[in-house]
Amino acid sequence: MRKGILSLTAAAALLTFGLAACGDDGATTAAPDGAASSADAGAKTAGKVGVILPDSKSSARWETADRKYLEEAFKAAGVAYDIQNAQGDKTQFQTIADQMITNGATVLMIVNLDSGTGKAVLDKAKSQGVATIDYDRLTLGGGAAYYVSFDNTKVGTLQGEGLVKCLTEKKADKPIVAELNGSPTDNNATLFKNGYDGVLKPKYDSGDYKKGPDQSVPDWDNTQAGTIFEQMLTEQPKIAGVLAANDGLGNAAITVLKKNNLNGKVPVTGQDATVQGLQNILAGDQCMTVYKAIKKEADAASQLAIALAKGEKPAATGSVKDTESGADVPAVLLDPQAIYFDNVKDVVADGYVTKDELCTGDFADKCTEAGIQ
Repeated sequence: MRKGILSLTAAAALLTFGLAACGDDGATTAAPDGAASSADAGAKTAGKVGVILPDSKSSARWETADRKYLEEAFKAAGVAYDIQNAQGDKTQFQTIADQMITNGATVLMIVNLDSGTGKAVLDKAKSQGVATIDYDRLTLGGGAAYYVSFDNTKVGTLQGEGLVKCLTEKKADKPIVAELNGSPTDNNATLFKNGYDGVLKPKYDSGDYKKGPDQSVPDWDNTQAGTIFEQMLTEQPKIAGVLAANDGLGNAAITVLKKNNLNGKVPVTGQDATVQGLQNILAGDQCMTVYKAIKKEADAASQLAIALAKGEKPAATGSVKDTESGADVPAVLLDPQAIYFDNVKDVVADGYVTKDELCTGDFADKCTEAGIQ
């Protein structure tokens, strides 16, 4: 188990961008609500960054972490910005993009809802001379200038290894494993699955594990996930482990397991290190989660966006292959970390969640047991 909180060599390498200073003393700043306010009207100003987040239902991170960290970075740089959330609505996603471009965005950073919608938005932005960044999710065929995310195949590998670890600790004999995958329209969900199937398939092939129900959850919808998992458990009551692709899906499965007095007996994975997910781990209902240091992701993406807004041409630290277009997309990929009961404290120490919000009520004693200061 790694105890240090993320080496993030890619993030460190990002500091080698060597961005030239522009001397924009009159750069526009952003008002507290994200609306741009003018600085010195007669002075040269940096451009404006538009950011479209996907929703607030699939994961709490988009509003509690990404928005906050991006805002902090843009404010500190004195760059005008507009951050909006499409709330899972593809039409609204495109409308927001159109408005941002009309209102003077020179850089557009998106977390797509699906590659089709994302590509349409990126194509329009590029036709208007707007620089583009795929944030967290790669838009297949979209041709964004940059991509910033985590090593998502590794995220899935950590989930698969985590489930194996927890099933081994429970001394499960030929356990039946259910897979509750992310949205089929999200390329990240595909990468996660590639990662955990790479761990689990040899177990299935050898007969050590039995492959159970395997289903994707449209739009990462937690309510649908609960319904899907309830059907899985009805069809296969002897499910012994659940590979859930994120904490929201994991909690949906745990809710169903609780109704059947199986919580804590059936290991469940997760991702995002949400307060809910970490509390489920402390309670013994969730096996593990994957922590992605969102601040480092947001900082890497905002450095790119700020440089582009100032007319600079930053260099990425690597690239990823767009499997649809075949193109190599300049990329910054950060390193995820597996979180279990004994290192939940690492997430608190990193400042991603606070002790006050995590260690409430019945979780106070569990936090003490887990060494959370």
